[in-house]
Amino acid sequence: MKLYSYWRSTTSFRVRAALNLKGVAYDTMPVDLLAGAQGSTDYAALNPGKGVPTLVLEDGTVLVQSMAIMDYLDRVYPTPALLPDDPLQRTGVLAAAHVFALDVHPVNNLRTVKHLQSKLDASAEDVKAWMLHWMDEGCKTLEVLLPERAGFAFGPAPGLADLCITAQLYNAHRWGLDLAPYPKIRRIEAACLEVPAIRAAHPDNQPDAKDAT
Repeated sequence: MKLYSYWRSTTSFRVRAALNLKGVAYDTMPVDLLAGAQGSTDYAALNPGKGVPTLVLEDGTVLVQSMAIMDYLDRVYPTPALLPDDPLQRTGVLAAAHVFALDVHPVNNLRTVKHLQSKLDASAEDVKAWMLHWMDEGCKTLEVLLPERAGFAFGPAPGLADLCITAQLYNAHRWGLDLAPYPKIRRIEAACLEVPAIRAAHPDNQPDAKDAT
């Protein structure tokens, strides 16, 4: 299968990590978001949302939206599970994952930043303040939702929430968010980055990272 991704994309990061954890082989097809490759005719035909990631299965089926892709992977490749079977536990994991995936990421992604700059005349300082505000709000919420435990967010192995947290924290470090008030979140990231499958999915370890300027 083929994964169309951008090295620095947090949504691509979380899907790469899920694929790696489940031992699913894939070829990386870089999509340079900064160069506008996502808007090309060929790519837009593949993913009309003009975003990443896009996963193309062996039979040519195209999957889009990172959370939907990870749901597919968890059903087709159930081991290791990203979500627990118990309904209440599953809801707790989803709620934590959605804080970053649905509350923070949509207002902090590249298309939002470009809109702020081009339509609302936002300066670089304005954009940074915007990014940090929403990441901090998400961290405040998530730190309360997370249980008091060692290691990963909800169990003895990384799950959906852990992948969403670790991917988002890449952006938090990049933009200089103060993470000192969030020990649970920092603990989870540290535990995840000790896992070879997740570490291999890190943006710095992607083939298109070396081409970035």
